[in-house]
Amino acid sequence: MPKIRVLVVEDSLTVRKRLVEVIDSDAELEVVGEGENGQQAIELCLALRPDVITLDMHLPILDGVSATEHIMGHFPTPILIVSSSTNRGDLFKTYDALAAGAVDVLEKPLADAVDGAWERRFLAAIKLVSRIRVITHIRARLGSVGRAPAPRVERPMPTTPLPAARNGDGYSVIALGASTGGPGALVEVLRGIPLGLPATMLVVLHIDEPFSSAFADWLSNQTSHPVSYARGGELLLDGRGRVFMAPPGRHLAASSGKLWLSSAPERHSCRPSVDVMFETLALDCPRDVVACLLTGMGKDGADGLLALRRAGAHTIAQDEATSVIYGMPREAALLGAAERILPLGEIGAAITRVAAKGGK
Repeated sequence: MPKIRVLVVEDSLTVRKRLVEVIDSDAELEVVGEGENGQQAIELCLALRPDVITLDMHLPILDGVSATEHIMGHFPTPILIVSSSTNRGDLFKTYDALAAGAVDVLEKPLADAVDGAWERRFLAAIKLVSRIRVITHIRARLGSVGRAPAPRVERPMPTTPLPAARNGDGYSVIALGASTGGPGALVEVLRGIPLGLPATMLVVLHIDEPFSSAFADWLSNQTSHPVSYARGGELLLDGRGRVFMAPPGRHLAASSGKLWLSSAPERHSCRPSVDVMFETLALDCPRDVVACLLTGMGKDGADGLLALRRAGAHTIAQDEATSVIYGMPREAALLGAAERILPLGEIGAAITRVAAKGGK
């Protein structure tokens, strides 16, 4: 069986040699090239055509975001970001790279780590990322992903009241769930939903700590919608026109017209879990919910989307052609949980039509 061919790009010689040593310790992997800056990442990727790239964000000559944009726009290759940067500005660069098509992110190893846990995670992540069929990102080719946020235009909220809930006690809610490939997908969907739409938007995204702490701020900057992490206790009705995200490590749930946070056990190895959000909405106000399951690995959200559809919600899943990973939406499609399966570029407009008119 052919070995997985890995290109390692890291400007620190010490870190790079450690990454190479760990990769070479696995019989299924081989390092085919090493680079120390973003320009070399592009040149070596083109020349060697590796199966996967491990890429630092802080690189000389050309940074990791620019390298990702070029690679994903011209010769798409699965990219695993390996970074130690967790301040706000550096996190934004990581989100930019994920939105441009990088598959996943892993923290760099600690100097004093000795139990081998990080090495096992690193090797598993390389193997997983290498199997993903990545797609060409036209916006990455243009260099606009993460760099050209929609202009923030302040508009008065409509005075028209929310459509009457079909079950008499619900509110208008847009619920989105995503995992791998989710940053870019969420930007696309939210940019397709106009400001002033009288609906509360809820988002669950699988992204590991410590890289999740500033994502809500980044998403707000990218889409012009006000995005914040839920604190628990917010009234769904009072959240019209806003986006509430599940905070890192907490489930986001709805009950009695309010948002709640929970540290309950993981679902499908995930906390926050899309299923938890969807299933509680199915119990609380299903007939005023438009729910969409976006790109992601595994099956989190599929059962919850089915529960919502059975309870009367409008349900959508992203299609295979535009998904970075057709895992979660595929499971939903197999269950019959999605009323419609749509390409990413059509989802925002479809959600808007349903939320604005109360119909399909």
